[in-house]
Parts: sequence; structure tokens; C-alpha cells
Amino acid sequence: MEKLGGFYMETMIPGLSIAAMVFSALVGIAVPVVLYIVFRKKGANHLPFWIGCITFVLFAFVLERLTLSVVMKTPFWTAVTGNLLLYGIVAGLFAGVFEEAGRFLAFKTVLRKKRGNDQNALMYGAGHGGIEAILLLSLSMILNTVFSLQYNAGIDSPFGGVKEAQALINMPFWMLLMGAVERLAAITIHISLSVLVWFAAKNGKRFWLFPLAILLHAFVDAVAVILSRSGVSVWIIEGAVYVIAIALVFLAIAVWKKNHTAQAEETPALDAPEKTDDATAEEAETVTQVVEEVAEDVSQTLS
Repeated sequence: MEKLGGFYMETMIPGLSIAAMVFSALVGIAVPVVLYIVFRKKGANHLPFWIGCITFVLFAFVLERLTLSVVMKTPFWTAVTGNLLLYGIVAGLFAGVFEEAGRFLAFKTVLRKKRGNDQNALMYGAGHGGIEAILLLSLSMILNTVFSLQYNAGIDSPFGGVKEAQALINMPFWMLLMGAVERLAAITIHISLSVLVWFAAKNGKRFWLFPLAILLHAFVDAVAVILSRSGVSVWIIEGAVYVIAIALVFLAIAVWKKNHTAQAEETPALDAPEKTDDATAEEAETVTQVVEEVAEDVSQTLS
């Protein structure tokens, strides 16, 4: 510590803060890994997890940001940023449209042959939300940890200087844990929305679940943006997000029960004994898909 004006000023980033960074980084990595293992044991395929990761990066990190960079140069964006409510709504819609469109297209194209197994909706959500946690939480916390260790050791760091170090010194250690708390809710929301979009892609009669997912996603992000820019307590923000996340879980469970049960009744092949290897599971999924398509053709012909 250094004495300044009669007060002692901290000159090193506290060890407790560094521990919080490490913990948050581990949470961002561990949660997706645990979900991957759990959903695999429940019968989900590998592929949806990785497609979820790729889809998030492509639609949220590339396409959404490219589009936003163009919009930000227009007079429309000037008007948006001048109104907090409008800014929250537009920001929410950007995230909702791009991410849910990515989900829907993934389910309709590369994961089309995997739609016979509803567990894949959960696996996709784990990948989509998991890679977001790794990129937004774990990566930033790892860089902060490296920077903190370098700063405390008196080593020049490419990740920041005195200004950044002072910000970390002044920040309560528990604030560095809030990212982990937020990511748990975010992953829960991603899995819930994946269930809605999954059944929208799987059943044309449930297509309305897709625009509903867009609106719900936009609502969550808009609430978070508006509250955070309003200067309210971080606990109020996280509390609001968790309330919405819990509501979405109940909605996803209701949608799952209704549609998954109907699928089981219409396709008895899913009630067959557990498959002993991946090849047999792939065959069952193919048969299920054919039965669904035939049933849909028959129903359209009769109507």
C-alpha cells in the first residue's frame, strides 16, 4: 500500500479478486462441459452441441455485428441511442432476430436428420449458450487474471496498464462473480428458447413458437439493457433476468411435454428399447423422420 493524503491506497490487485476471476472463468467453461455430459447420457447426439457453438459465433458475433455496424452509421441509430427505451428494444430485437433465426436455420438444415431425437434441442442450447459463456465470460476473466498477475509482479502487460489495474483494485471482489451468476441464467434461457424453436422447426403447426422465441429473447435483452443503463443495482438486474429465466423454463417444459408426448404417440418407434450403439440410434432417428414425413403428407392429402 502507498500513503496518499493521509490515506493508504492499495497498489496491488487483491488476491481475493484474482480468485474470483479464476472461479468465474472456470464456471464459464465447466457449465457447458457438464451440460454436454448430462445430455449425452440422456441420449443426445454430439453434433447439435457443436452446431450450437458455430451458429452462435456466426449469427451473433459475425452477422449481427456486421449488420449493426452498418446501422450505427445511419440517422436511425442516432435517434435510437437518444432514447433509452427505444435503444433497449432495438438492441433486444437485434439479438433476438439473429440468434433465433440462427437456431431455426440450424434445425431446418444441418440438424434436420437429428430432429427425431428431442434431446438434441437441449444439447444445441448447451452449445449455443455455452460458447457465449466461454467467449464473453471465461476469456475475459482469463485475460484479467493474466493481467493481474503481471501487474502485481511488476511486469508490463499488453492487456492494460495502471488505469485498468486501478479499476480492478477499486472493484469489490464479488462484482467479479456476477458474470458467472449472469451466465447461468443466460444458458438456462438459451436452452429454453432452443426447445421452443426446435418444435417450431420440427412441426409446421408449431411455427408460431419461432416468432415467440424472437420476442421473448428481445424482451430479456431489452430488460437487461434498460435496467443496466438506468443505474439500478446489479442485484435488481440479475433478479429480473432470473425471474424471466425461470418463467421461460416453465414455458419450455410445457411446450416439451405437449409436443414430445404427441411425437411419442405418433411414432411408436421411439418407444423401442434403448439402442446399444450409435449406428442403431442413427437408424432409429432415420425411421422416425420418415414416419413423420409420411404422416404429414397423409394429413395434408386428407385435408
